[in-house]
Amino acid sequence: MLLVDNQGINDPHTNLAIEERLMRDLETQETLLMLYINEPSVIIGRHQNTLEEINRAYVQKQGIHVVRRLSGGGAVYHDLGNLNFSFITRNTRKNFHNFRKFTTPVIRLLNELGVPAKLHGSSDIMVEGRKVSGNAQYATAKRLVAHGTLLFNSDLRQVSEALRVEPGKISSRSIKSVRSRVTNIREYLQQPLDIQAFRKRLLQEIFSGEARIPRYVLTEADWAAVHELETERYRTWEWNYGRSPDFNVRKVRRFTLGEIEARIHVQKGIIQSIHFTGDFYSSQNIADLETRLVGVRYNAVRLGEALDALDVREFFPYLSQEELLRLIY
Repeated sequence: MLLVDNQGINDPHTNLAIEERLMRDLETQETLLMLYINEPSVIIGRHQNTLEEINRAYVQKQGIHVVRRLSGGGAVYHDLGNLNFSFITRNTRKNFHNFRKFTTPVIRLLNELGVPAKLHGSSDIMVEGRKVSGNAQYATAKRLVAHGTLLFNSDLRQVSEALRVEPGKISSRSIKSVRSRVTNIREYLQQPLDIQAFRKRLLQEIFSGEARIPRYVLTEADWAAVHELETERYRTWEWNYGRSPDFNVRKVRRFTLGEIEARIHVQKGIIQSIHFTGDFYSSQNIADLETRLVGVRYNAVRLGEALDALDVREFFPYLSQEELLRLIY
């Protein structure tokens, strides 16, 4: 395993671009670990409607960044009291959707520090019923990112305000993040630590106390690609806000992998557009599934025929064709 040197950057646009660059383009069998701290920001799940996740007026007034990530799951708040970790590794069956594997060293350290942390559900770390860490994943055919947050000493008032949407501001009823009661790790420490000391302890835990932690230093080519990703994706309105949909038909259902909402625009009995949103996780690009359903007559027979030509589980792990058909029709 190699520790990625992000040069102490606190810009969420840059850090997400670094993560994507290393996942998509770096040819290595080594697992990479990136630990980073962001300026105040709301990080939106890939399949979410941004305007239904944030208190827009508050976020703008406070200068809080709003950035969409590539992984699914719900919206999370970052600030200088929040430590983020990202494992970039091979995409294998043992790794995909295996949050326990990647959170185990974190939970082990927290317990060593006297914090009674446990994995709750599939992807959250909880302390006495309060959330201190949310985790998500995204993948290509070969590589996978498993990343999470650690609320160490965040401004919990900001967390509450930034993620509070005023009723009546948005007419649609999109899937929203499941809001959990949150707390800071620092409140439970038996001995006081600041976030940098906590980061150092986490590195020692993950690297088994190695005296010299091996590092990956980004090359000039890496930085060029990172800046290109920032410009073309992470700093654009089209990516961060523009994906927020508006459809005529809305279907919602909760499954094992998360809650899925389908918004469908039908014209003259034919699907003109269809988008899936929610806090689910996907092993393939959902846009590929959406494209294949455009132009299909909106009835059970034709939709069933279209789904017959697909492997639904490639897009929605643990979901059957019949379950997907019941969702969208």
